[in-house]
Amino acid sequence: MTAIISVSKLSKTYASGFRALKSIDLEIRQGEIFALLGPNGAGKTTLINIICGIVNPSSGSITVDGKDIVADFRAVRSMIGLVPQELATDMFETVWATVNFSRGLFGKRRDPAYIEKVLKELTLWEKKDSKILTLSGGMKRRLLIAKALAHEPRILFLDEPTAGVDVELRREMWNIVRTMRESGVTIILTTHYIEEAEEMADRIGVIAKGEIILVEEKAELMRKLGKKQLVLQLQAPLSEIPPALEPYGLQLGADGNELIYTYDTHAERTGITALLNDMRSAGLSFKDLNTSQSSLEDIFVDLVRQAR
Repeated sequence: MTAIISVSKLSKTYASGFRALKSIDLEIRQGEIFALLGPNGAGKTTLINIICGIVNPSSGSITVDGKDIVADFRAVRSMIGLVPQELATDMFETVWATVNFSRGLFGKRRDPAYIEKVLKELTLWEKKDSKILTLSGGMKRRLLIAKALAHEPRILFLDEPTAGVDVELRREMWNIVRTMRESGVTIILTTHYIEEAEEMADRIGVIAKGEIILVEEKAELMRKLGKKQLVLQLQAPLSEIPPALEPYGLQLGADGNELIYTYDTHAERTGITALLNDMRSAGLSFKDLNTSQSSLEDIFVDLVRQAR
């Protein structure tokens, strides 16, 4: 798939001496949903702001659809829509006026039909004449997206798009994002909600301490790094794991009433059969068992921990 954004050897050091980004190499594919995950202070927002032309890089280069973001700033910026975390606009302005103004900022001709289409798709049409200060939190989130879409960008950055909204609205926002992707818009999102990335993203990037530590197809990431756990509920509690079972790396849980075995589903052998045989030989019996698959959140936490 063609890369629409190419980042090469990108670094950013602030005047204070803090190095926010360290030689970032990254490609975003046209038409994908790319989720950028990382803890607070990892460099997510700095990277987005540099690509969007808000912050200057210290070194490195970025092209968007083959155009350099410095040499062809106006052309590049017109291709990008940015949905920030906070709404910064005149609260006494109407929905229609502020979205229409956002379109004009990028030199686009007036197009009331297109603005109407955007507002209807985002369930804002009935509020078009309402002042922004009267909108609910969810409506303000939609307004941020409408402003970002007003100039018909091909790329949309979503910086924590569902922070602080309820679960129902979050799922509505996910549907909106999917619809935009289906229309051909490339979407890059940062999020603290791991389930958001797990639900929506085609690819996952993890950034920590200003460095990209992993970029992977979501399904492949889950396959390679996701593990399963077998939980055995014991007939009688244990105070410690018998020496004969130590090679399995077991954990005791539920006050000694459970044995937890973590294994790789894609290994040639899971070791479950051998474990059960050795448990029997050690005189241990269980009354029930269940398995669980590690989530993207588990994988993310492990990756960030390893990067420290």
